[in-house]
Amino acid sequence: MTTTAAATRDEGVDPFLAPHWGTSALLVIDTQVDFAEGGSTPVAGTRAVVPGLVSLVEAYRRAGRPVVHVVRLYDGDDVDRVRRAAVAAGAPVVRPGSPGSAILPELVPAGAPPLDPPTLLAGRAQELGPDEVALWKPRWSAFYRTPLEELLRERGVDTVVVVGCNFPNCPRATVTDASERDLRVVVVPDAVSGTTEEGLAQVAGLGVVLRPVRDVVAAVARDAG
Repeated sequence: MTTTAAATRDEGVDPFLAPHWGTSALLVIDTQVDFAEGGSTPVAGTRAVVPGLVSLVEAYRRAGRPVVHVVRLYDGDDVDRVRRAAVAAGAPVVRPGSPGSAILPELVPAGAPPLDPPTLLAGRAQELGPDEVALWKPRWSAFYRTPLEELLRERGVDTVVVVGCNFPNCPRATVTDASERDLRVVVVPDAVSGTTEEGLAQVAGLGVVLRPVRDVVAAVARDAG
């Protein structure tokens, strides 16, 4: 797909839904070691989408656009109910400071610090690189009890590109909450594990634009700055 072709595809979208690539941010959801194959609580297909995720984070860095890595850290009682019993019993899943809680190393910028649990659990963004941060979310949506909306508004973002791990859960909840905040929303099916045709059709019905990795990379490069 050429850059021109990618631009043409966006021109056919309802103008109220069409992505504004030059004012977009990339939201990378739960791409942590424990949730990938080989981790303590793997989500099938997560490793397979890593190459697409790498292409996207690199494209956003080159364009100087924000990248937000949204993560889980399970400690104490502040855990979604479906995992509360397992965490209380000591399940080794994204425990603060554990190797399994780390973002997949392919996706963080060179020289990025490890995740800092005190900063994240206090509800603050942790800087990983230029205009690239990590945020902790206590439940499914990246907007729930996080500073994400404020961070995006401060940077003039009106379009979010949602990618990452386990589409039916956290990415989908994030998509719904982004839509409720009148953000333009893009989902990249070949950069999210756990997608199905039915699930993608359902979010498309909410006004979500579906684009493959190659189209997003081309569009972000075209509209950089």
